[in-house]
Amino acid sequence: MSDMHQWTRRDFLAGMGATAAGLSLSSCAINADRSATGLTPEALSMTQVVRPETLEKPDLTVGYVPVNDCAPFAIAWRKGFFHKYGLNVQLSREASWGTSRDGLIFGRLDASPVVSGSVTNARLGAEGARSAPLCAAMTIHRHGNAMTMNQAMWDFGIRPWHEYNGNLEAFGQQFRSFFQQQPTEKKVWAVVLSSAIYEYFIRYLSAAAGVDPIREFRVIIVPPPQMVTNMRIGAMQAYMVAEPWNTRAITGNLGIGFTFAQGREIWQGHPDRLLAVKESFIQDYPKTYRSLVKAMIEACRYCGDPAHRDEIALLLTERSFTGAKPKKGPADKFTRPAIVGNYNYGGFDKKPRLVNSPDTTVFFDIPADMSPTAHDHSTFLWQSQSIWLMTQAARWGQIPEFPANADAVAKQAWRTDLYRDIAAELGIESPKEDYKIEPPEAFIDRRGFDPSQPVQYLQSFEIRANRPLQIYMS
Repeated sequence: MSDMHQWTRRDFLAGMGATAAGLSLSSCAINADRSATGLTPEALSMTQVVRPETLEKPDLTVGYVPVNDCAPFAIAWRKGFFHKYGLNVQLSREASWGTSRDGLIFGRLDASPVVSGSVTNARLGAEGARSAPLCAAMTIHRHGNAMTMNQAMWDFGIRPWHEYNGNLEAFGQQFRSFFQQQPTEKKVWAVVLSSAIYEYFIRYLSAAAGVDPIREFRVIIVPPPQMVTNMRIGAMQAYMVAEPWNTRAITGNLGIGFTFAQGREIWQGHPDRLLAVKESFIQDYPKTYRSLVKAMIEACRYCGDPAHRDEIALLLTERSFTGAKPKKGPADKFTRPAIVGNYNYGGFDKKPRLVNSPDTTVFFDIPADMSPTAHDHSTFLWQSQSIWLMTQAARWGQIPEFPANADAVAKQAWRTDLYRDIAAELGIESPKEDYKIEPPEAFIDRRGFDPSQPVQYLQSFEIRANRPLQIYMS
């Protein structure tokens, strides 16, 4: 086995030299300003229930990233939910999840979605995360992401997870054999941000399969719209990203990879994006913040209505949002599967792998088999899930140990108190507790999580870091 954990940033940049042209061309394509601007006729027709002059800061700049889960931002702008609550919002199309997070920290953005883990890791000063007092009072959505593997992994015999019928050992044997036979430059996995849930998922899966992700492969950071291009030119063998950048890669579309698993198959019910702000924003502009959260809750409810899914899938194809349209076929060919729930895993054997999964992206209402908790819905934040994220930051060496004040960090960062209060004004009931046990069947390796025992949970994993990791790009 090669000792991969000693790679440095210089080694990484040298190894990526061959991809520079592709990265440059791709970044030129996405960095041009395509942000949605102005007020649509639909927005102007929406009756205002909050007058702008009653808010401390009615004019806001709100970020979003061109993936399917920007749908609530698109809807809040297009349909007028921002306008309804007295807000004049300028949407800012962000090139990556790093710029979405950093735009908040450095004051360019008032609010923005961030990848789960970013809020608590910013407070903890985790390696690969900017240090800042970020807060979130709501989840934008759950699920909506997937792992894509290239044709070489398919040719080796690896198949979509559901075809293993839960047999982790059978998958693990193939996965271990694949990595044992690869040279160093063929052991690269891309995620959208360091110190966040996508990185944790690929490390979690790898470790569950018996491959030490610290020693056996590198994790690099690539913005979502650049994933497909970079896999095509060989920059990585696998990646994890939000849709539509998995669906776009499969056979019948661009034909460079197949979907191994949706994120919901790694951890069913996981939070994907949070609506983040700096703590000072809530303190300085409390009325404005309440309006923003109300507008986004209403937009998430709109997106969660099955009657609106076709409309949303088409809206997402617009240049201001994902801009993901095929040269031939329906305009929503790439965006539709993860929104409507008719999901195609692809493959290189011409077999159909369509799966009806209405919980592929959950914007509001949660399917009964996903959560038995009364009044649970996807926009509600469970502080216990932020505790799980902190166990993973410790597991992979991004913080030196599980924080003794984790409960306090969760309470400061994931503001369930504010959410309950704001949602109640919309007539929405919420769970009364902040913590819940995640059952074994929710995880791919059938290991449940009791938030009252985080250190024992962390220590139960044989594969984990005992020193900080080197982050290659951020």
